[in-house]
Amino acid sequence: MDLHLRDADVRWHRHWLAAADADALQRTLREQVPWEVHRIRMFGRQVDSPRLSCWMGDPAARYRYSGTDFVPAPWHPVLLPLRERLAAFCGASFNSVLLNRYRDGDDGMGWHSDNEPELGPAPLIASLSLGAERRFALRRRDDHAKKAEVVLGHGDLLLMGGATQRHYQHALPKSTRPLAERINLTFRWIDAAGPA
Repeated sequence: MDLHLRDADVRWHRHWLAAADADALQRTLREQVPWEVHRIRMFGRQVDSPRLSCWMGDPAARYRYSGTDFVPAPWHPVLLPLRERLAAFCGASFNSVLLNRYRDGDDGMGWHSDNEPELGPAPLIASLSLGAERRFALRRRDDHAKKAEVVLGHGDLLLMGGATQRHYQHALPKSTRPLAERINLTFRWIDAAGPA
């Protein structure tokens, strides 16, 4: 489903990963990924991010986000066939994945764009959701009143490409409602050479 956002290419594929496969993948990642709390710069100071994370990828896929340099851990074997399936589905290559684990509604992600120089001018971000349904919001960078929202479910794939990161921010809002755990995988291509 195309979300039809002006100046953006955002496509939502419900149940892209079958429920049984999504269950198994979530269980494996929860138990075997070396989860950690990343330190990020927010409003000029270093704070703990409100979620658990792990950066994985090819050795050269180093990444700088919110004032912190991330050196990727090696790919977990369960993610390699998934990366190949995504590459075939999207017609694009991915050399890294950021895994985020939202333990409950107190964990979230604030407004941001994935527009770091290493991602290039028009990155394709392939975001796979596992576990509890969560609201995913987008808003225009030049007019925050213009918003869109979807509820991402277990096995859903959201693709953000083209000029989406130039024109939009996105967020995973916190919730006061009791929520079960969600794991999100955002596959991307990091240009090891950096911008030209």
